[in-house]
Amino acid sequence: MWDGLLDHMLGVLIRKGTLYVHLPGGRVLRHGDGTAPQVTVHLKDPDLVAKLVRNPDLHVGEAYMNGTMTIDGDDLYAFLKLMICNFAATNPVWWQRSLNTARSALRHLSQFNPVQRARANVAHHYDLSGALYDLFLDVDRQYSCAYFKSTGDTLEQAQAQKKAHIAAKLRLQPGMRVLDIGCGWGGLALTLARDYGVRVLGVTLSEEQYKLANARALRAGLADRVEFRFTDYRSVTGIFDRIISVGMFEHVGAPHYREYFRHVEEKLDNDGVALIHTIGRSRPPGVSSQWMLKYIFPGGYVPAISEMMKAVEKEGLLTCDVEVWRLHYAETLRIWHDRFVANIDRARAIYDERFCRMWRYYLLSMRVCFEVGLQVVYQVQLSKKLDTVPIIRDYLYQDLSRVEILRDTAAE
Repeated sequence: MWDGLLDHMLGVLIRKGTLYVHLPGGRVLRHGDGTAPQVTVHLKDPDLVAKLVRNPDLHVGEAYMNGTMTIDGDDLYAFLKLMICNFAATNPVWWQRSLNTARSALRHLSQFNPVQRARANVAHHYDLSGALYDLFLDVDRQYSCAYFKSTGDTLEQAQAQKKAHIAAKLRLQPGMRVLDIGCGWGGLALTLARDYGVRVLGVTLSEEQYKLANARALRAGLADRVEFRFTDYRSVTGIFDRIISVGMFEHVGAPHYREYFRHVEEKLDNDGVALIHTIGRSRPPGVSSQWMLKYIFPGGYVPAISEMMKAVEKEGLLTCDVEVWRLHYAETLRIWHDRFVANIDRARAIYDERFCRMWRYYLLSMRVCFEVGLQVVYQVQLSKKLDTVPIIRDYLYQDLSRVEILRDTAAE
């Protein structure tokens, strides 16, 4: 029965490309139009077929991690490209539609993130060994989308360009007080303090990030201008000239969107500017991948822009600018994956083979989602007054040119 249901499901879903599935009993399924990519997988566990029929989103990733599903040539990228492109273009089979409806109805439960739960969710991912992140991130440990101005940009260049672009949108002046919500390992806060003369308070719920960020501030001689706290943004008091949040909004959860923007509004000076940089879905609101929730980002959710803006509007903030980055994160993830694979023996020494397969699945599945347009990056610039920032966007690129000239001069 389960073999027949899997055959039917794949027949409905796989329309472009070609998929061969070798079942545990020896039967081979073939689906698609015969074109590339052509991918062959082997299911090695008799129980896996039923699991895939019931919940492919969760069990495909688990099977790859556990080695109960193998791919010829270990071409995980081709497999994910084939599957995600087809799943995005077709409707699920009838029993999956029923399950998806139930998951949508319950999605707010998985995204309910009070402070203690938010702290545990952050620790799950960001308190992994620091040596792991050194294997694939740039030297500044920027763990968010880089900004590629040309195809020849290195990851380090693109991450520096991302920070300069953010700084231009913030319209920084020396002495300003900046709140960095979800400061990571401190790279952006330290850059803003060093290059723009501002004072920064960075907050994180990761102990590892908090420790390293403080150590970096001391080494850089910036501890008098940058303060890092191990605390939730909801616990911060005071008024700030600028508020920045990069790659943190994905961890807030839809039930907390109004709470989040209420805190931004309350903490932002009347002449202030806030910038929220987040992964976003390019389709209507949905549900998070169950595999991603279980293994990578518990409590996480990629927002639709409509969900964000509804909360912004109700909390009295004005939207000055919305910029959509397309394909920048796909390129960032490509480089991260290639660096991780180049250092995979070191990764195995830190964790094990199963972890390495999990991490590759995470990086490559995310890359494909950006390549096919399911996800983009949104930068939403907010203020309390209409005239806080210039009404013509040219100022962004004038400021970027100024930063590049200053850096070129300093290098000489």
